[in-house]
Amino acid sequence: MKLACASSALHRTIERGDLTQLEFLDVCAQELAADGAVLDVRHFPRVDDDYLAQVKKLAADRGLSIAAVTDAEFFGGSSDRMKDMLHVAVAVGAPLLAAPLAAETRFSWSDQLAHLGNATSAAKSSNVTLAVRNAPLTFAATTHDCKRVAKESDSAWLRFGPEPRAFDAASDPPSLAANSVLLWTHAGDETERTIGDVIHGFAQFRGHLVLDEPSGDADIAELQSAMRSWRTALATLALNRT
Repeated sequence: MKLACASSALHRTIERGDLTQLEFLDVCAQELAADGAVLDVRHFPRVDDDYLAQVKKLAADRGLSIAAVTDAEFFGGSSDRMKDMLHVAVAVGAPLLAAPLAAETRFSWSDQLAHLGNATSAAKSSNVTLAVRNAPLTFAATTHDCKRVAKESDSAWLRFGPEPRAFDAASDPPSLAANSVLLWTHAGDETERTIGDVIHGFAQFRGHLVLDEPSGDADIAELQSAMRSWRTALATLALNRT
């Protein structure tokens, strides 16, 4: 399991202009010593190819993987917008695009399924895997919902990017492990139980665990503390396996 930080954790700082997207990559590499970064589409000051190439080059220079691009509106957007966001992912070298499904009050299930069809077709053309995020009141709120999405979309380009702690009590997050390509957790939620649940439920997971803060109001010290907690837990797990 590798560790990444989401730019959405520092959304307020970026929104105020106190931190640029490129500076965020430096924070991930130098202050957090993260393995990767997840870039929220809200934080791209522009999406021309020259700028996207700069993002990719800086990440490479800093030894960072761009683990994913995330877009809260992706599965509710037009086909053209989907293609534009997938182009961003390709251009910065992200193998994944992570997004929640639409709220149940916004679309009918048949409408959401049609959007999923458009999304997976575009993802296949772009060679970018889609990581569905679970979120309350969406069509992927529970593990049962997620399995329904996977079954009815029937696409190898649609996988899961779950946040295990965000499921309801009746859900079984480890049941999604085989098709999970990204994991999410909240900075500041590094209790022994939280870390243990994720590590044991997703013991074979080899992708990125992403530190986020839904309020967007995290600070760097908080993220550093979270990184230390997870890094220590993962190191202990590795030692116990040898």
